[in-house]
Amino acid sequence: MEENPVHKPRNSFRLEQNEQTLVLVLGDIITATIALFASLWIWSLGDTWLGLSKEFFLVRIPAWFYLLPLFWAVLLVDSYDVRKGGNMKATLKSMSVSFVVAAIIYLVIYFASEPESLPRFAVAVFLVLAVLFTLIWRLIYVRLFSQVSQQRRALIIGAGRAGSTLAKVVSEQDPAPFNLIGLIDDDGEKQGKLIEGFPVVGCHEDLDRIIAEQNITDLILAISNEMSPGMFQTILQAQEDGLNMSTMQGAYEALTNRIPISLLASDWVIRSFIERKPTSGFYRLTMRLIDLVLGLIGMAGLIVLYPLIAILIKIDSNGPVIFKQIRLGRGGKPYTIYKFRTMVLSQDMENEALVTSTNDPRITAIGRFLRKSHLDEIPQIVNVMRGEMSFVGPRSERSELVSIFQREVPFYRARMLVKPGITGWAQIHQNYAETIEETAVKLEYDLYYIENASVLMDITIIIRTISNVLGFKGR
Repeated sequence: MEENPVHKPRNSFRLEQNEQTLVLVLGDIITATIALFASLWIWSLGDTWLGLSKEFFLVRIPAWFYLLPLFWAVLLVDSYDVRKGGNMKATLKSMSVSFVVAAIIYLVIYFASEPESLPRFAVAVFLVLAVLFTLIWRLIYVRLFSQVSQQRRALIIGAGRAGSTLAKVVSEQDPAPFNLIGLIDDDGEKQGKLIEGFPVVGCHEDLDRIIAEQNITDLILAISNEMSPGMFQTILQAQEDGLNMSTMQGAYEALTNRIPISLLASDWVIRSFIERKPTSGFYRLTMRLIDLVLGLIGMAGLIVLYPLIAILIKIDSNGPVIFKQIRLGRGGKPYTIYKFRTMVLSQDMENEALVTSTNDPRITAIGRFLRKSHLDEIPQIVNVMRGEMSFVGPRSERSELVSIFQREVPFYRARMLVKPGITGWAQIHQNYAETIEETAVKLEYDLYYIENASVLMDITIIIRTISNVLGFKGR
């Protein structure tokens, strides 16, 4: 009896998604540090008294100046998504926003400080060099990312609904996360067919041959039904031979930062959140402290901006300055949300359970600006201080919409396991949802956040939200 061929373990170099992010961050900090010392050298050239000496570093340079590389890395946080980091167009966009934000902060400090009180010239030189050096590093990273991605050669095991969904996700990625050779399925009717542009190249009996001929490095299991004994043994052998194995759900989450709700079993929420409890006591306490600190800052901003915004709203249209609405919070508990009014005062105000659409005629002129700039959200600081909301969490909805979505979208109620937020994982990844399909995608983001919530993730969301606000991406 002929034995299955034995494959040598593949020890090809690869980095997981979190490791790629770490490489990006470290690379940015290193290049920014080089920019820092280059700016110090240029600064010293103009110092005819001290020059580049020990006294120059002790006398001229304030301690905070050495933190500029970390400040620059924080501004680039929106580009630390692996897919954006590997896409030069997305990288340039993120860097442009970061530079504009840094330039605005620099100009405010420049004109607010006394002459000669701060190293303003050196900071300006640092920003220019940081952009230049980071751009060079990112060009190198994109080239390396593309080469490493092509070295990963993958097969999807299963050409059913799960496999087709994953193939569609891979086809939509730019740049491609790996080189998808095709799919494997034991259904004879699927052999030779194209699924989302990728061929079904054989069945489990062909797997050894295909792995050897195509130099496969990764297998992604996407079999939702019962697996045949032959398929199981072949996959087990491939894993023993050193191939990288992953599940469809794991690959889907890594590629999209979402949970594939249409492909999960009905008890997934219970099993998943028992294994990975999303709201531990330490996490909730830490985020409550962060909410209170940011809330105090936000209340100061609300007090300063309220008179001006109130006057503009009153001039633009009749009605109250503050819009109140009953929403459902954590555990489905109702609470009153506060926002600056952005719509005309009419019966439609009470029917705002209707999803706001693009170019909605109910939105006033000043209301459109408030929505674009997200200034209409500021009164929700009151909800945060009262403990009804957090800065980060799923968007709250009215009970009427919740009732509809619970019938149409699987697991929708699970988003109420945590407090609603002013911003959230879904808000920074997707525009406003107008349809059931878009609501389902938004829920996938919300569930991914709930399953992976951490203090670091929340801080990242807050920083990326600032980037979205400055980009006027509201509606």
